[in-house]
Amino acid sequence: MGLNGLEDRVFDAVLFDMDGTLVDSTAAVYRAWARWAVEHGVAEEQMRGHDGIPAASIVAKFLPEDQREAGILRINELELSDTGGLAVLPGAAEALAALVDAPNAIATSCTMPLAKARIAASGLAAPTVLVTADQVEHGKPAPDPYLLAAERLGVDPARCLVVEDAPLGLQAAKAAGCATLAVVTTTAREKLDADAIVGDLSEVRFEPGADGIRVRPAA
Repeated sequence: MGLNGLEDRVFDAVLFDMDGTLVDSTAAVYRAWARWAVEHGVAEEQMRGHDGIPAASIVAKFLPEDQREAGILRINELELSDTGGLAVLPGAAEALAALVDAPNAIATSCTMPLAKARIAASGLAAPTVLVTADQVEHGKPAPDPYLLAAERLGVDPARCLVVEDAPLGLQAAKAAGCATLAVVTTTAREKLDADAIVGDLSEVRFEPGADGIRVRPAA
């Protein structure tokens, strides 16, 4: 299995999405948003298709401006109170371990408290750089999260590889000028637009070296 040319490139940093890329939080997310939708009179089918979008942006789609602050506080409360069933996705722990001494970061649409709660619940050893939706003016699909992650690592976004599972997250990465590797964990392969696509992180390995980081197909 090749990686459509990614294996021939050298990167200064790897930037990971979190939910759906490193951890499977699907059940917890669904439970929280399903309850929120019932409480706010939103039909369940209207909640679909928002993978990778910050909660504040989703709330803004359904509630008038004077109710949004309360709506955001409520979904944050629901998500923070439910981290049951989180699981580390295949290859995620190994990927982070391989990059422990190399520049890498997580850029997530979660808020900082929720990101820390999910990381703790999963048991992952997270990178030191963690960019969350409450740290940027515009969340995904805007490029801001990945631009800030690259800035904090002191690297050029054009020399970063982003690992994502969601179309809007990939859109954010491309807008930031990053190379993209998609994992087919939450979205059908044909809906993912990336430089290379794999089933999950167990299908690749990261190799830091003196000149940078390479990504290879797993043996």
